[in-house]
Amino acid sequence: MAPQRARRQMSATVERLKEAGVVRSVGTELAPALSGSPVSAIIGITVAQPGKKTLIEKLRQAPEVLECQHVAGADLYVINVVARSLPDLERFISTINGYGETRTSIVFSTPIPRRGLVPPGTLRRASG
Repeated sequence: MAPQRARRQMSATVERLKEAGVVRSVGTELAPALSGSPVSAIIGITVAQPGKKTLIEKLRQAPEVLECQHVAGADLYVINVVARSLPDLERFISTINGYGETRTSIVFSTPIPRRGLVPPGTLRRASG
């Protein structure tokens, strides 16, 4: 009974943290390469004001898009995408080229994957 009680308590704690906005999501993350999308790329795009909203709506619907960030610098948006193949990536890029100039970097590997926050002043533990 104790493990079951601990799971319920943990679930209640996570739910409270979600309601408070501290925890944004809890879930399983699939490995793109093992789930049929072995090509990863980072696409930077510069978009004129009239096309921003339409582009963002298009990106929200695209299964290739993992994340899109609004940034300062040479690009307006930086988009993390996955694709089944290089021709598939090229096809996706062609669907957004009409919104502005794109710059694409193919990801060879990810030596430091996206990771969670640590409390300020805390050192990360070495892994591996």
